[in-house]
Amino acid sequence: MKKGFIGKAFLFLVLFLMYLPIVLIAIYSFTDAANIGASGKFSFNNYYTLFTTEELAGMIVGTLALALGSAMLATVFGTLGAIGVHYSKKRTAAVMEAVNQIPVINADVVTGFSLCILLVVVLGFNKDSFLPLIIGHTTLSAPFVYLAVRPKLTQMDPSLYEAALDLGASPSYALMHVVLPQIFPGVVSGFAMAVTLSLDDYFVATYTKPATFDTISTYVVNATRGSQTSIKTALWALSTLIFLVVMVIAFASNSRGKEARGNEKV
Repeated sequence: MKKGFIGKAFLFLVLFLMYLPIVLIAIYSFTDAANIGASGKFSFNNYYTLFTTEELAGMIVGTLALALGSAMLATVFGTLGAIGVHYSKKRTAAVMEAVNQIPVINADVVTGFSLCILLVVVLGFNKDSFLPLIIGHTTLSAPFVYLAVRPKLTQMDPSLYEAALDLGASPSYALMHVVLPQIFPGVVSGFAMAVTLSLDDYFVATYTKPATFDTISTYVVNATRGSQTSIKTALWALSTLIFLVVMVIAFASNSRGKEARGNEKV
């Protein structure tokens, strides 16, 4: 009984420390206070500024477009890579598994700086073309898509693909209509993770983005160094909305997972 109480108390403490800053930002986003900790009245000014300031709106739309576009590319490359490794020989698969772990474990600042040198200095890509930024975010996210898809391939019954080939299906047809439906939950998870990584990334974007373009992460860092109070406080509203969207998606995903497990049991 005592051990159970201590475990629950520790879990509560961890969750409290983890979510307290987010709760404070959410509370102050509905006030006219200039700083967290200062007194202020209830107000929607931060949300009004967020949706009416052209600079903020353009930054948000650009960030979402980058996240969705790079996530789609990363999902394609990560899924194809996982499928290729799954059907490779053991030694080749082991080598590729190790290679895929390098960008996952590597520090983002090293990845961002290395991509900048490779794409801009060595290959000569123009940063104003957005191509280095898209390649950078795709490279950042693809290994995580691979990690999401690979377990689904391992869990898949290999006889299904072989049976499709025996029945006359071409390898491409069997891949699209037999393998892909089996691993689709992993593909969706990988895509969601790729979107999150792109939205969260700072270092890769800093080293590869055009000078006139900002993602949410780079904009927040630059804005907190400046003196525009209205912009700073509007970012509290943006942080609150992002957290609410992520929370809704997480609860919806968990609910669907429970329903799927319940249907399997039935």
